[in-house]
Amino acid sequence: MALYPIKFTPWLRTMVWGGSKIAAYKGVQTDDDHIGESWEISGVEGHLSVVAEGPLAGKTILQLAKEYKGELLGEKVYAATGTEFPLLIKFIDARTDLSIQVHPDDAMAQRVHGPGQKGKTEMWYVVAAEPDAFLLSGLSRAITPEEYVRRVEDNTITDVLVRHDIHPGDVFFLPAGRIHAIGAGSFIAEIQQTSDYTYRIYDYGRLGLDGKPRQLHTELAKEAIDYHVYPDYKTDYEDRRDAEVELISCRYFTTSLYTLDQPLVRDLADLDSFLVVMCLSGSGHLSMDGGAPVPLHQGETVLIPACAREVTFSPDGSIKLLTSHL
Repeated sequence: MALYPIKFTPWLRTMVWGGSKIAAYKGVQTDDDHIGESWEISGVEGHLSVVAEGPLAGKTILQLAKEYKGELLGEKVYAATGTEFPLLIKFIDARTDLSIQVHPDDAMAQRVHGPGQKGKTEMWYVVAAEPDAFLLSGLSRAITPEEYVRRVEDNTITDVLVRHDIHPGDVFFLPAGRIHAIGAGSFIAEIQQTSDYTYRIYDYGRLGLDGKPRQLHTELAKEAIDYHVYPDYKTDYEDRRDAEVELISCRYFTTSLYTLDQPLVRDLADLDSFLVVMCLSGSGHLSMDGGAPVPLHQGETVLIPACAREVTFSPDGSIKLLTSHL
């Protein structure tokens, strides 16, 4: 069976800090007003994305990878990661502050969690932000591991973190080891490695949905943290209309922004990778190799298989997209 642009059924994940924006943003109905995350495409074991429509409907992304291998993932991707889909794609709605966290790198994940496990490098694109919304990313001054532990214990860890007031379109790259947190009123698109290893550093004394204090991972985080101070933690870029604007390129993913008022053709012939397309705003359609148009609206995500030679994005008026590949 020939591959085509694939939509998956998102997993709407209830979180203690979640709100009600994701359902409205995606145009879905739910009575749950604590949806914190929409996992758009996931290869995480136990939460594998399932094809939503078309001849492949009902199959998991793992089943697709096993059946189509490099045709779906790209030959270089399949050689590097096998049948595991290597990216986890999310929308995140923070009604209240998320915990302060850090993620391990690949080496620590394998050492602590077992052979073959992966760390988590990720990025954020700010889709929407309330007037006082903020993110925490990075250290404002150098601290030692011992000072880190003391500050967690005496509730002053936020005093040495950089607070960023945010606006739609802001971009942050979060390599493994960087302390970070999403603040209340932030609506984020997140692209990350396929890993769910998160070490919770501080959670403001908050109780979980079960009424119990949420677990902290102080010692694991102590080992995972990158204690270097960097001159800037925000990614600067120039948004251009009707053109590809590369935002982040690292060993784990390359993500670009498209703000389109007219159709644009993206050549994929030499990419040798799948392409994830997230629609941030507006509507339109895409077509793969001149095939049937696939409708695309705000809050939807589509996977273009690696066998595609080109994809055409056609806006209905205007559309804003994020694309990611390896």
